[in-house]
Amino acid sequence: MAIATETGGAARRRRGRPETHLFFFAAFALLLLLVHFPFLDLPFYWDEAGQFVPAALDLYERGAWVPERATPNVHPPGVMAYLALVWRVFGYSITATRVAMLAAAAVGLWLAFLLAIRLCRKVGGAPAFSAVLLLTVSPLFYTQSMLAQLDMPAMLLTVCALLLFLDGRVRAAALASAALVLVKETGVVVPLVLAAWLIAERRPKEAAWFVLPLAALAAWLAVLWKATGHPFGNPEFARYNLAFAVHPVRILMALARRCFYLFVENFHWVGWIAVLAAWRRARIYSSRPWRVAISIAVAQVLAVTVLGGATLERYLLPVLPLLYIAFAAAWSSFPSLGTRVGKVVTFAGLVFCLFWNPPYPQPFENNLAMVDFVRLHEWAGDFLERNLPGQTVTTAWPLWVELRRPTLGYVHNKLAVREIPSFRAADVGALDPASVEVFVLFSREWERDWDLRRAPLVSGLMRRFYGYEPQITPAALERRLGVELVARRAERGQWVAVYRKAAHR
Repeated sequence: MAIATETGGAARRRRGRPETHLFFFAAFALLLLLVHFPFLDLPFYWDEAGQFVPAALDLYERGAWVPERATPNVHPPGVMAYLALVWRVFGYSITATRVAMLAAAAVGLWLAFLLAIRLCRKVGGAPAFSAVLLLTVSPLFYTQSMLAQLDMPAMLLTVCALLLFLDGRVRAAALASAALVLVKETGVVVPLVLAAWLIAERRPKEAAWFVLPLAALAAWLAVLWKATGHPFGNPEFARYNLAFAVHPVRILMALARRCFYLFVENFHWVGWIAVLAAWRRARIYSSRPWRVAISIAVAQVLAVTVLGGATLERYLLPVLPLLYIAFAAAWSSFPSLGTRVGKVVTFAGLVFCLFWNPPYPQPFENNLAMVDFVRLHEWAGDFLERNLPGQTVTTAWPLWVELRRPTLGYVHNKLAVREIPSFRAADVGALDPASVEVFVLFSREWERDWDLRRAPLVSGLMRRFYGYEPQITPAALERRLGVELVARRAERGQWVAVYRKAAHR
């Protein structure tokens, strides 16, 4: 108990004045709003369009906690409830949604700033400012901070729970953890780790508070089970994210991808050089607060590695504040020309990677390639409305949902659409050519002339363990369906092409 009393007393002395906190939050909010201003009207992207925005609209318009216009799954309704509340006050719009998510991201930056101060008390300089600056320009945080998805709010609440716990406010940390699991189910690792720390410190009564997040998650699963007949919303979601993911080869490949992102990608390797030096020379990461933070980071990485069929980098977002705080602490521990150069190189590298597309596959949402994807689909929707009205469009996810729902920002009026599972040759080949009026083919992932996945060994692994198959080529599409190209547009390696029935057919 002495630990809690000492930590809590220190926290109260350092908590600061409300107007100081308000100033920093306002500054972070203004910064995010300014750097995202060109994208406040950006139509909804991929999972926003297919899952989270429709689910939030169901809650906003129908009061349905379990989505009806999107496939029910295990994801809790916390973010959807937040958006429904924002729309209730300001009305439904893309801009209102973007600003709402940026406001939440600003809270996340403010909490990361406070956490950096908390973890770096024995370090000179101003590492908290460096950490926040790195997080702000991080390509993953930059894109996710404006998207109506779960991972940035999960980051916010993970940092909040950790900060409260380190300040000795166990009950508040448990409440923050309960909010976390109602935003993202994998956030349950946070209260489990915090409870484990308290049990190890022989504080079982305080650890009991972390039953609350488990009860909150169990209550949501019970509601979902009652509404859908399945504890995870639907069996296909459970199969893909549990049974499919839990395979030794897939786990190892997912872990390698997680490590590559955290340790190498986006110039992170520069920051890790400083961390290793600081670890050996100053041992600044050996204190209890750092050990608690590291244990949460490791647990989070392992959880999203083992659970989830899609190894998306955005699942690592709750770890990023801790990563950049560690970099900033290392640089401040050894102020020198080398550390200043490392800081500048890391910052410049993050900015560069926001615009640069690497020569290997990655989700478009990892940087501004996401904006290129959305703008291409926006152009396709406008072209179809203007030039091919009244004709049925055959295409794959996510374009078919974008053309079918004007509320997503791609079309003014609902278009007639027939969806196909993918652009694989087998799915296209199953179509009756006589039934195809208009076909829209687009790049759903990076497909370059040189692609590591085309190497025999890698291709074999991808086909066997992930069912990977390149999409049909434009030439093969034209031969199979008897269509001809009428319009095409490309942006930085991505493209969209519109075909219609050839005149001679």
